[in-house]
Amino acid sequence: MPASKSSRPSPISSAVAFVLLAALGSAAAAWFYFHGYTLYYGDAEAHLNTARRIIDSRTPGYDQLGTPWLPLPHLLMIPFVRNDALWRSGLAGTIPGVACFALAGVFLFAAARRVFSDTASAACTLALFALNPNLLYVQSIPMTEPAFFLSLCGLLYCTVAFAGTQSTWLAFCAGVFSIAGCLTRYDGWWLIPFVTLYFLLVSDEHRFRNAIIYGAVASAAPLYWLCNNWYCCGDMWEFYQGRYSARGIQGGAPYPGEHNWHVAWIYFRTAATMVAGRPLAWIGTIGVAAALLKRALWPVILLALTPIFYVVSLHGSGTPIHVPQFWPYSYYNTRYGLAALPLLALGGGALVAWAPERIRGFAVLVMIAAAIAPWLLHPSTEAWICWKESQVNSNARRAWTSEASEYLRAHYKSGEGIFTMFGDMTGILREAGIPLREALHDGNNPAWMSAKARPDLFLHEEWAVAIDGDEVSSVMKNEPRYRCVKMIRVVEKNAPVILIYHRQ
Repeated sequence: MPASKSSRPSPISSAVAFVLLAALGSAAAAWFYFHGYTLYYGDAEAHLNTARRIIDSRTPGYDQLGTPWLPLPHLLMIPFVRNDALWRSGLAGTIPGVACFALAGVFLFAAARRVFSDTASAACTLALFALNPNLLYVQSIPMTEPAFFLSLCGLLYCTVAFAGTQSTWLAFCAGVFSIAGCLTRYDGWWLIPFVTLYFLLVSDEHRFRNAIIYGAVASAAPLYWLCNNWYCCGDMWEFYQGRYSARGIQGGAPYPGEHNWHVAWIYFRTAATMVAGRPLAWIGTIGVAAALLKRALWPVILLALTPIFYVVSLHGSGTPIHVPQFWPYSYYNTRYGLAALPLLALGGGALVAWAPERIRGFAVLVMIAAAIAPWLLHPSTEAWICWKESQVNSNARRAWTSEASEYLRAHYKSGEGIFTMFGDMTGILREAGIPLREALHDGNNPAWMSAKARPDLFLHEEWAVAIDGDEVSSVMKNEPRYRCVKMIRVVEKNAPVILIYHRQ
């Protein structure tokens, strides 16, 4: 059955939404940039440098995509990381983030417009989503969330539009958005069987054709990534169980929520509440019931699947969340709480849809005012948990990165070469203005493996930069040609010691 005219978002309203979102996202990105926050997150630094090493490396090219991080966010940055100034400032990761944020908001607005057949409800949904300061921070920096939200909101729009049009083209487009999501975050893999079942149940005709088209297109991304892991590492499950996977990083250390559904739910719920703000958490939760009464069952299910994924991951996939209220009283992966934001925003829009038409404009203003009240009453970054996590967890790294890069700027000469590990060490090179191709790191095989195994024959770099205890420092301890010329210790709990060596 075709969608009614009233449920179809006009191109003009969508264009206006995009312009406003792009302006909002750009303004937020500029604010965070001028305050120096763009690369506070260690993951933001790593995503930026992963994109850069694809084109700037001893061994540039496809192999630099690596594992376990999915490739799409890095590929989106490539046109921008080519520019040294954009790379060094971190803005190369900001530009695609803002664009994805704006497009995600447009698709969310369009989907809500179809679901509720009401512009006021759609506008409320969009505002509750876009005005969240934690989301505005994450979209301003080189992270994966903006690209995933674009894929999720695009998928939402295609599926709700399909219910009204039965267009096979929309099933194909839904598959394309799923490919984008599956190549951005593993959350996207989790959605495929549920969306395939949706097309099977909702199709009036050609149900198997629509389900197969969507499922085949969407599944291409996970199949590709399994093949990529096998090609790169000889193990198609490297992203899940390898050294740099979430499981590998966590190791055998216990964490709250592991194999305990109740605790896993409590930690995710707490993170989501802190990310969204308590008023929106209540509004959205009540609004979900209102959405179900409006027969918006599928949008609620689809947007609830990602929060469920994180609870499942907390329970059994070695993916912890730490919040300051509970043990271990720290900040870690709090941004996973953003997964609940689209669902809570849709719930707010559902409440507006239940209001009498003559007061819906006023209801939108009340909803927005209530949702942003915590941020207006406490207008400080200290109240934004995603920013606070990045600040607390980066104090030591920013301090030793600054000191080490300052030393190398003063002493390193172009072309001398640096032996180092990829990861946090790469931030030193970026800040010092040293191209990544001047470093021999663990992504440059076979040269890296040869230099590590037989430094007397294959290690020719003039410099080495290491964290005490890593593979580079182990090589240096048995290499008499190099002398430690700089040791950096910062006054932070559990901060590593940074060692800079020079060949004599």
